[in-house]
Amino acid sequence: MSQGMFADDAVIRRVNREASTLLAAAYAILLQVAHPAVGQGVGDHSDFASRPLDRLRGTLTFVYGSVFGTREEAERVARIVRAVHRHVVGPGYDARDPDLQVWVAATLYEGAVRIHGLVFGELSPGEKEELLGQCALFATSLGCPADRWPADLPSFERYWKEMVEGIEVGDAARGIAQDLFTPRNRALRPLTAVQRFIASGMLPPTVREGFGLEWDERRGRRFDRFFAVVRAVYPRLPMRVRTLPRDLYLRDMRRKAARGRAVRR
Repeated sequence: MSQGMFADDAVIRRVNREASTLLAAAYAILLQVAHPAVGQGVGDHSDFASRPLDRLRGTLTFVYGSVFGTREEAERVARIVRAVHRHVVGPGYDARDPDLQVWVAATLYEGAVRIHGLVFGELSPGEKEELLGQCALFATSLGCPADRWPADLPSFERYWKEMVEGIEVGDAARGIAQDLFTPRNRALRPLTAVQRFIASGMLPPTVREGFGLEWDERRGRRFDRFFAVVRAVYPRLPMRVRTLPRDLYLRDMRRKAARGRAVRR
């Protein structure tokens, strides 16, 4: 199998191989859709209520394929997403807008860094810097010019602060959050309740309030206790368990690609 986009010891692989990174899924989604253009585009072209797992599968296939796939696989998943994004266009939004691509990629970076810190301890400044440069791929592989991605950690921190301070959560974003946390498939609701709790604890207070998510000192203590247990238990799990979501999604991606090649022949 050919070389991928990153070396095996790259920080982006070490961070994103962990199933624990998925704990930041709702956090990243809410921040993404809090941007009015992203929120409107998702509201017009997605249905979290009826197909939440399909939406998750698309995002994780892109992330895992880009980070852990061969170069050919990474390029293929990027082409698929670019093709989908050509149709995500409407009044006030275009999924091919570099500003939106940078914002979505920034939430993936920030979510991964935050969860890694909660589960394993903070990454070093050097590791954060390396990861930042590698996470540019989530934007540039979709056509975003490389110079639009923050050049270093101080630049990213300024960008993040300005973006978060400027967020005003709108009706479209609140509607998506409602669909996300109350899926029509009731079997998923315990999982989405956990995601809601974690996202509420991680979000900046102004964004959390914009979504109408409740928080207080009691919930804060529960949040701290939850991650104290995760820190004590999760790192001791076998690596094959910790990387299971990655391995399953890569296997599914490769099976579908092989089936597609067989059909074309």
